[in-house]
Amino acid sequence: MSNVTVCVRFRPLSSKEKRDLGDNICIQSMDSETFIVKDEKEEGFTFSFDKVFYEESKQADVYEFLVLPIVRDTVNSINGTIITYGQTGAGKTYSMEGPNILESDEKKKGILPRVVDGLFACIKTSADSTKYTVKLSMVEIYMEKVRDLFDLSKDNIQIKESKTQGIVLSGATEISLSDTAEALQSLSTEMNMASSRSHCVYMFTLNQESISEKRVKSGKLILVDLAGSEKVEKTGAEGRVLEEAKTINKSLSALGNVINALTCGSPAKSNHIPYRDSKLTRMLQDALGGNSRTALLCCCSPSPSNASESLSTLRFGARAKHIKTSPLVKVSEEKCSKKNGDASGTKDESFEKILEKMSERLNDEDIKLLEELFIQAGLFADPDSEEDLESAIQDVVQQTISSLMKAVEELRSTVEMLQREKNAMKERIAVAERCDALPGENADFLQKIFGFLSSFIPGM
Repeated sequence: MSNVTVCVRFRPLSSKEKRDLGDNICIQSMDSETFIVKDEKEEGFTFSFDKVFYEESKQADVYEFLVLPIVRDTVNSINGTIITYGQTGAGKTYSMEGPNILESDEKKKGILPRVVDGLFACIKTSADSTKYTVKLSMVEIYMEKVRDLFDLSKDNIQIKESKTQGIVLSGATEISLSDTAEALQSLSTEMNMASSRSHCVYMFTLNQESISEKRVKSGKLILVDLAGSEKVEKTGAEGRVLEEAKTINKSLSALGNVINALTCGSPAKSNHIPYRDSKLTRMLQDALGGNSRTALLCCCSPSPSNASESLSTLRFGARAKHIKTSPLVKVSEEKCSKKNGDASGTKDESFEKILEKMSERLNDEDIKLLEELFIQAGLFADPDSEEDLESAIQDVVQQTISSLMKAVEELRSTVEMLQREKNAMKERIAVAERCDALPGENADFLQKIFGFLSSFIPGM
């Protein structure tokens, strides 16, 4: 078990902050791990993390301490995740990307281009008997939908869970990379498609094939640039921007709830972890509670005007520091080296094998319908085992249950509306009967009054 590595980075004061409050800051450095933050009431709060990067820190400092060890682990087939978190304008994207993904100034390069450099540098120094393949996927989570940035037509990618692969993005585009330049160019082109109001996720998958040992090891490295948290009343957001802010804050709140559940539960009993409450937490399930080595960079403003938001970010990081994960190396026998010497079935052959097995219990029409549904849903990302089939079926069941629950809720609303209309109709009938019991002229007069009021009072 290992704890999540949590570091804090304070950006320099912005020109606006200097203009409003001069060079005043709300932090007091104690050492490279500890500092004090003062809130609006000048009350001090002490925080300690694995490392603190103050305003004068360099991009290389952050990469070498926080990121490089995880890059090396990924090449050694241990999954890794790096997350940047903080309020809007706190320096997350600058830390992750730098001024530009193709930035030529070495000092300004962010985490992402340095990761690409680091991965291929490690591969070049590896043994000649090992063959590496590097693949990249890029998605964004916008308004609770996962969009493929390599294929914008895929704007609602489903998140699946496989017992053999962990969390996977069903149908997401993966491009193969051969060198640093190609990787950076691909990133630069597609990053222009991402919204600034979304969580952006970069996924590198490294497969290493040992020719001598006839086995394959894989490692996955995920970089997450979270959208900024913000106080709506402070920014004055309206319309579409307000809805975006609400969705972002909701997903970040779900992330906080997951961290609370992971760190505040009793060791004696298993607590429910609400990973499914948002697309973000579902995607980060392996990183937060699985077999991944995880690092969190909390980005903050040092200005007293942002002390409240900075404190919120720091408290989030302090809780995350107590999360424990279980990194491990994933090894599998090489698919082309079965004991009998026969090549294993391709993805399509495996798919047919599963359908053939199910045909023993289902008729031809059911099998055909099931095949079409599974293909449309993209559930068979790699159906090499019954475990994958079971996971896929569980996803279908959960989707069906959710649809049924939604239909029941809509039906309940309809029944309630009909009941209200029924009660209103009874009232009208009762009034009409009372009117009929009155002498003729009075009854006609009351009926006219009732008709007049009905045009102004719905349901009367």
